Amino acid sequence: MSLTTLDPRTALVAVDLQNGIVAMPTQPYPGPEVVSRTAELADAFRARNLPVVLVRVSFAADGADAVPGRTERQARGLAFPEGWDTITDELSGHPGDIRVTKHNWSAFHGTDLDTQLRRRGITQIVLTGIATSIGVESTARDAYAHGYHVTLVTDAMADADPAAHQGSVERIFPRLGESGTTAEILELLAKTHA
Repeated sequence: MSLTTLDPRTALVAVDLQNGIVAMPTQPYPGPEVVSRTAELADAFRARNLPVVLVRVSFAADGADAVPGRTERQARGLAFPEGWDTITDELSGHPGDIRVTKHNWSAFHGTDLDTQLRRRGITQIVLTGIATSIGVESTARDAYAHGYHVTLVTDAMADADPAAHQGSVERIFPRLGESGTTAEILELLAKTHA
């Protein structure tokens, strides 16, 4: 499916583009490339007075607010370096941006993201971020379940696992919304929000 439109009240939501995550090896695009494309989109959204939401994942030093569930792949006991959860410099420094801190995969679960969007009359979100199959996909699923129109910027997201990225882009995202490239989103934004 090709992109059809961007609603009059659309927000850009960038998931986990923070120092520690952007520095990890990702496919099919390196983290700095994802950040650069997201920054280009963010500038275009800000120029049109459309909200930009910067989501980061963070945990208390003692891990007390980390997800407690038992999994086969435990992440307990990880020590994070100072500043790992700071939004990258290329995206930060804009006081009008909405900042959301999450403690789960989805930017909606346990945060005020839905309230922030609804109070601004947002009906559609454009998603970027790392990792495609974790934070981005979980946020896209919840956005869809909350009734938002979802647009996924496939060249402004990446994953540690290229097969997981591809699976999300090819199998999951078409069921949640519409996908396009940064260039396609910028072109559509120029047409619909002149």
